[in-house]
Amino acid sequence: AVSVAKEGGIAGLVVIDVVEGTALESLNHMQGFLRSRPQQFRSVSHAIEWCVRSGQARNIESAKVSMPGQIKDAEGRLVSSNLDDLAAQPKDQIIESATRLTPEPPPDSIKEEDEESSNNGSGEKARETSSADSNDAPAGNGPYTWAIDLSTTEPYWSGWFADLTANFLSAPSAKLLMLAGVDRLDKDMMVGQMQGKFQMLVLPQVGHAIQEDSPDKVAEAIANFVVRNRFAPSKDSNIHVPKIPLRP
Repeated sequence: AVSVAKEGGIAGLVVIDVVEGTALESLNHMQGFLRSRPQQFRSVSHAIEWCVRSGQARNIESAKVSMPGQIKDAEGRLVSSNLDDLAAQPKDQIIESATRLTPEPPPDSIKEEDEESSNNGSGEKARETSSADSNDAPAGNGPYTWAIDLSTTEPYWSGWFADLTANFLSAPSAKLLMLAGVDRLDKDMMVGQMQGKFQMLVLPQVGHAIQEDSPDKVAEAIANFVVRNRFAPSKDSNIHVPKIPLRP
């Protein structure tokens, strides 16, 4: 989309938490991250729980929508294409919206000695529970596995992000960059932001999947962006339209 916007003919461009420099650096760790993920899930709700606990998404309601589209059942069917699988989940496996799930630490994290000793009793119990869960029979049409083997797409990874910064900054359209943290900005983007070449919005307390973790704020930001640049009129009196000239 960014490379197309560079050629013109696009009214507005919104990029969500992707910056060329940091994205290319993260590719060095991508295979390790993919290997650290569970290879299968005993149920759809198990996959949703992992999604939230691992920090892939921090919003349970969003995870309930996105995870079924990422996994397939034992017959190779995408779970999101068969809503009966979701309805058939046992009640004791359903994750309630109010449930607070604590993200699990990464596999290579180091625990402090006092923390490890204080959590020894609960840790043993958790391991026993985990072991018991792993022996449970798969629910529904499980076990469920990843629909796409992302590791096989590695030859294309660098192409997804190469020249992203240059194309973004040179696009003649109005631009909005939404980030989960300012530390994601590389040098060229930092300079471009100071020169006012694009609008930047940093959302607090979200992960990389901004649109999943805070969908309401993302929708509000895009609505303001659309109205601010006069792509569409506002029906909301709370959205302020600055008095700026129309873009040629």
